[in-house]
Amino acid sequence: MELGFHIPIFDIDGGTTAIAGELARVGAAAEASGATWLSFMDHYFQIEPTGLPAEANMLEGYTTLGFLAAHTSTIDIGLLVTGVTYRHPGLLAKIVTTLDVLSGGRAALGLGAAWFEREHRGLGVPFPPVAERFERLEETLRICGQMWDPANNGPFDGKHYQLAETICSPQPINRPKVMIGGGGERKTLRLVAQYADACNLFGTPQEVEHKLDVLRRHCDEVGRDYDEIRKTIMANSPRPALDTRDEFVRAMADYAKLGVQAVMVIPTTGSPAAWIDGFAPAVPQLAELG
Repeated sequence: MELGFHIPIFDIDGGTTAIAGELARVGAAAEASGATWLSFMDHYFQIEPTGLPAEANMLEGYTTLGFLAAHTSTIDIGLLVTGVTYRHPGLLAKIVTTLDVLSGGRAALGLGAAWFEREHRGLGVPFPPVAERFERLEETLRICGQMWDPANNGPFDGKHYQLAETICSPQPINRPKVMIGGGGERKTLRLVAQYADACNLFGTPQEVEHKLDVLRRHCDEVGRDYDEIRKTIMANSPRPALDTRDEFVRAMADYAKLGVQAVMVIPTTGSPAAWIDGFAPAVPQLAELG
């Protein structure tokens, strides 16, 4: 099992002027640890599940990834996950392509249907009903696939998006892997089966096992090889801490038995780089789980 680090909080020791330096150290620490993934959230305002108010620090996701691309050299980078409503899909494909080219082929596209209505209303971004957001999510997946196909520069005519041309030059160095976040059984996991290279789930081992069974059924229905899809989880239960690192690794064994290939953990606030340094011994321990 591989380890990834996910950074959702930017309240850094030293205040705003210390954020850039700390994030550069986060990149260095993540790579030195042997982790394979580094990600941020895609939000305008901070979200309540972090325990912080909307007014807490939040950086724009792709600008932050561009900064980290210049301060890392091996680790995969992406957002967990991009809100489909935040950027026009043609522009999104171009942004992710640019990140891939400038990072030497390390960009991933995490994508989801978006959910935080307050930040949409707050900054004047349209927030359509959930059914429409999923329609837009599927069209965005198709548009990105077309833009990353150098043999198809033609139009895209969808219900919500119309593109006269899908030119994307240069093409990505490595076609970005698409990760869909969420465990919705009727829509989200169907889209994973049909379009994604990876899924990101959360929950107890029993809950994740159920979601993977649903995903397998969707794969059978659309003719997709279930084993092609990379299975990842967000570590919310148990939430790791430095003093419970070994206990956390033992708990991950149950997920590894289900075929989960990577777990994303969230460092504590203040100095996430120092936390990553302290958590680094978990990387070889997790690798032994298979």
